[in-house]
Amino acid sequence: MPTYRHPGTVITDHRFGVPLDHADPAGEQIEVYAREVVAAGKERESLPWLLFLQGGPGGRSPRPVGRDAWLDRALDDYRVLLLDQRGTGRSTPADRHTLPLRGDAAAQARYLAHFRADSIVRDCELIRRELLGADGRWSLLGQSFGGFCTLTYLSYAPEGVREAFVTGGLPGLRSTAQDVYRAAYPRVRRKVEAHYARYPQDVETVRAVVRHLREREVRLPGGGSLTAEAFQAIGTTLGTGNGTHTLHYLLEDAFLPGMPDGQLSDTFLAEVQSQLSYANRPLYALLHEPIYGQRSVTPEATGWAAETVRAEFPQFDVDRALADDGPVLLTGEMIYPWMFATDPALAPLRETAELLARRAEWPDLYDPQQLARNEVPVVAAVYHDDMYVDTDDSLATARSVRGLRTWVTNEYEHDGLRVSGGHVLDRLIRLAHDET
Repeated sequence: MPTYRHPGTVITDHRFGVPLDHADPAGEQIEVYAREVVAAGKERESLPWLLFLQGGPGGRSPRPVGRDAWLDRALDDYRVLLLDQRGTGRSTPADRHTLPLRGDAAAQARYLAHFRADSIVRDCELIRRELLGADGRWSLLGQSFGGFCTLTYLSYAPEGVREAFVTGGLPGLRSTAQDVYRAAYPRVRRKVEAHYARYPQDVETVRAVVRHLREREVRLPGGGSLTAEAFQAIGTTLGTGNGTHTLHYLLEDAFLPGMPDGQLSDTFLAEVQSQLSYANRPLYALLHEPIYGQRSVTPEATGWAAETVRAEFPQFDVDRALADDGPVLLTGEMIYPWMFATDPALAPLRETAELLARRAEWPDLYDPQQLARNEVPVVAAVYHDDMYVDTDDSLATARSVRGLRTWVTNEYEHDGLRVSGGHVLDRLIRLAHDET
């Protein structure tokens, strides 16, 4: 196990073999990578472990340089394990290069059916027993989708958990994918309208961009197609603390000055590509709707829920906005089938994505009865009007989990854990330990 030092920290690499299908432990094995981080000078101390579950799905764990962000606070008390969830980061990869090696699209879809929260939690349990022993328990920190995984953990393996911290990630226990997006579109509209109120000049700039994209074929530097609908997805940035300012500065660079017919700048196109490409997180696109599938809630497929529900919100239609001379609404954390045509990182996986969207009878991810009798201390930061995770769902879930305590705040957006300089995590630790 390689060990190396960063400023103020000691880091150890770990690799674990886990079954692809935990129902067949003797079958195919894949590899899961994790990075152990401990404060320098404490590496030989018997510290409690804190497992960090990253947001996503399909997001790799943070790559820290020293004691940065929330890690600085965590290392005061814990030995931290940063997990690259299966298929991400340095774990066995799942992307346009590796998935075709599995066989046809049907084989790829069957493989990816093992990459949801239930499999991630079973990976964690094998890792826990290897690192801590059968009777060892660790603390969990789940950010966004990592919070979803935390609720799955508390549903099916609570005996491995000492305490749990959740930031922006209490899922609706009985919400379908359609329910999720039916609640999401109005939240996104509020965020976009708030942005236009702050930066009214951006209304016309966005209209000019989408008008340009309706009239011309535009390619991004990496070869992807930038359509008007693809550009609308840039609104996902508005769910972060500095997202509105980031979007405004992006729009400032949209057109090259002095060009007679208007020309989108290379700076603008490069930045749009960096925000819209799924090259570094293809599982996010492939599994974003299947993470809501549960047979006891609905036996039906998730079926491109964001696209289906969008029809109920015609105010997001680009052509209608242009015809009515109104503001163009941007979209948020939604995955649409056309993304698998416009993004080169996703195009080879288009048929696989279609099969996942049609897949029905997903296993349940949460056990409401177990959560109702939960004995593990759980605290959660719920961000008021969170763009990505519905606040009403989060609070309903909080009431359904025995002993769960919430801190509801509008001081931060969904990325509060990362940008608060450790304040969010410190608040939750003190709440869990009755120090507030």
